[in-house]
Amino acid sequence: MANPSGYVLYGSGPSLFTRKLEAALIFYGAPFEFMLKRGRPDGQAIEARAGTHQVPVLATPEGWMIADTTPIIDLLDHRFPDRAMFPSGPLGVLTHLAEEYLDEWTARVMVHYRWHYPDSARFVANIIAEPAMAEAVLSWGPRACRATGTETEFHQQAAEAEYVRLLEAADEQLMKTRYLLGDRPTAVDCMVLGGFRAHTLHDPDPAKVVKRFPRLVAWNERADRWDGSGGLAPFPQSTLFARHLLEGMAQHYAPFLLANAQALADGRKAFDISTYGEPASYLARAYPERARMMIQDRIRRRLTSAEAEAVETWLRQSGLAEGFSPTSGFAAVP
Repeated sequence: MANPSGYVLYGSGPSLFTRKLEAALIFYGAPFEFMLKRGRPDGQAIEARAGTHQVPVLATPEGWMIADTTPIIDLLDHRFPDRAMFPSGPLGVLTHLAEEYLDEWTARVMVHYRWHYPDSARFVANIIAEPAMAEAVLSWGPRACRATGTETEFHQQAAEAEYVRLLEAADEQLMKTRYLLGDRPTAVDCMVLGGFRAHTLHDPDPAKVVKRFPRLVAWNERADRWDGSGGLAPFPQSTLFARHLLEGMAQHYAPFLLANAQALADGRKAFDISTYGEPASYLARAYPERARMMIQDRIRRRLTSAEAEAVETWLRQSGLAEGFSPTSGFAAVP
């Protein structure tokens, strides 16, 4: 059903990806309304049309129901080109890679904070579930942590230390630029703000960590007030914050991604790899592989020959070619 007055964002306040997409819609200046999906009488119809039970789902003015924040933002970039969250050319690849790292790797740290700390787990369970279902939600959370490599105390502490380093890099960057990749926002800012607004500025335990960085708290409060001006740091240097993310991606996420792809190809449900120098267990998941192919597709279809060559060289120098170069020879899993 069409909604000519604007977009409708169906989601949940404590949902990282809901708040990521909300941040993007604000940056676009798009007319939208936020609606809680839980408890809606038409919830099953929304899920059927979007093809998922997950949030968020975006209803477009012409009546589409679409899910998955990265392709949604890509679609909206074409509708709001002067405020695009993924820049064009090689810088768009760099931005997409950094966003992917936050989406698929940093997000797991927030899951850990939420479900391994009793006060945070109870706080969120009482928000997202009816009282009768809260206990079931509390038992689900630790299983999600086991699936994403933060089961052991060692890996929990290492993941938290990694998140603190990310906050330190963001704090230092915001002394130099208005946003994390320059003086205008990108999908990277949407993801970091989504994490603050859904998780780490509200869940009691990680909030104690983030609030040690008052510059980040203040940025979260003013970031929405973007006037559409400003530029981005150039490719391939980008910003200190981008380089921090991409170094972490090469060190931690790329090995996970390749092992996940191999596990899927082998038909295995789980796999073990070394993370932070110790063995960690992960559930083999299809989505990281789809996300990897989105980046390869951006390189293959949206760059000139010269741009693609520059990106290929940069990927090799950054230690990311094996996972993300379309010419790496690493077979993508269908």
